[in-house]
Amino acid sequence: MVMRLSVADAGFESSFADLVNARREADEDISSDVRAIIKDVRSTGDAAVARLTRKFDRHDLDQTGWRVSPLECEAALEGLEASLRISLEFAALRIRDYHEGQLPENRDYLDDAGVRIGARWNAVERAGIYIPGGRAAYPSSVLMNAIPAKVAGVDELIMVTPTPDGEINPLVLAAAHLAGVDQVWRIGGAQAIAALAFGTEKLSPVDVITGPGNAWVAEAKRQVYGVVGIDMVAGPSEIVVVADNQNDPDWIAADLLSQAEHDPTSQSILFTNDSKYADQVSEKVIEQLESLATSETATVSWNDNGAIILVDRFEQAIPLIDRLAAEHLELAIDDPQGLFDKIRHAGSVFLGRHTPEAVGDYVAGPNHVLPTGRRARFSSGLSVTDFMKRTSFIHCDEQALANIGPAAIALAEAEGLPAHAASVRKRLKPFDERN
Repeated sequence: MVMRLSVADAGFESSFADLVNARREADEDISSDVRAIIKDVRSTGDAAVARLTRKFDRHDLDQTGWRVSPLECEAALEGLEASLRISLEFAALRIRDYHEGQLPENRDYLDDAGVRIGARWNAVERAGIYIPGGRAAYPSSVLMNAIPAKVAGVDELIMVTPTPDGEINPLVLAAAHLAGVDQVWRIGGAQAIAALAFGTEKLSPVDVITGPGNAWVAEAKRQVYGVVGIDMVAGPSEIVVVADNQNDPDWIAADLLSQAEHDPTSQSILFTNDSKYADQVSEKVIEQLESLATSETATVSWNDNGAIILVDRFEQAIPLIDRLAAEHLELAIDDPQGLFDKIRHAGSVFLGRHTPEAVGDYVAGPNHVLPTGRRARFSSGLSVTDFMKRTSFIHCDEQALANIGPAAIALAEAEGLPAHAASVRKRLKPFDERN
């Protein structure tokens, strides 16, 4: 039975705190298993990857092929049904347009002391993207990860994806070709993350790894961080919907189930100010579950992790929403902008009654790779800057160094670093003697 709370209840704070702090990641203690896999790949390279692929994905890489050829990816795109290809290209265009607007500008200027300072942005040379291939195949994730990398200017983009029994979804390959992926590898799991991070005989290491995956993949990304950059450690999907009784309850029920169907550990939460409307939405959820193809997963998610929260006024929901810091937030109310202006923490926000979260997953443009597990308090969705790094620069002439050098000498001496002070002082002395 889905959890139902009201801010008017005496025990609300305790129950809501439990909801916020609930651990929805996989129960297994996988850290040591992942550590062993990474060690295996680092020690034996391709042999470990092949062995683990036979174990988990049930096929021999030497027979099925380690890589999917560019021609096969191109053929997958060419073989798509016309309307599906048009939709995929439409999504790619919108995603590319949005991310091109994220490109940061270099800075280069002369300050009041006569020092030339600034920063220059460059893309990483090689990036790896992980695309799930187990519970479901997501061509949209290919576009959302690959297009920002290409817009950023990454030289070589490597995609890894598990292929259970050697099979791979043609739509994933079509999306890879459309997005400009340079290499597609038939490997997945923690072993694929390790191969990307440290390299093997066949696969050269990358600089950044992005993309969603299961708990083993997320843990592997966490463990290799520092050797490579990562986008985030992603957890189960989540959505918070704020809705009044002017919405069709059938719509809101579908919105809640749009995340519940991802995984049994996903979370869907409704805030509303009308008890009868809450009942209507709840009834529609049950009704839709009866005919939903993903009903088994969505039912467990809704019953175990879902919640309906009653508030007297939607302003009461603001601090609660910020504490949840959800991946997705829908504001299906009369003045969504007014509420949005007061909310600090959410991965992506969907404003108004006609903006379901699902449009963000596919065609709106902003990235759907978003922080989960309350991480929206301190992190953002995937962007072009995840595939870039900023290098600052400084240029002093004699006069500029004379203007700022004495303060540097004083601070270096105060820190007990005489060589630091000397490296500045030695340059100032000739200048002082001439002037």
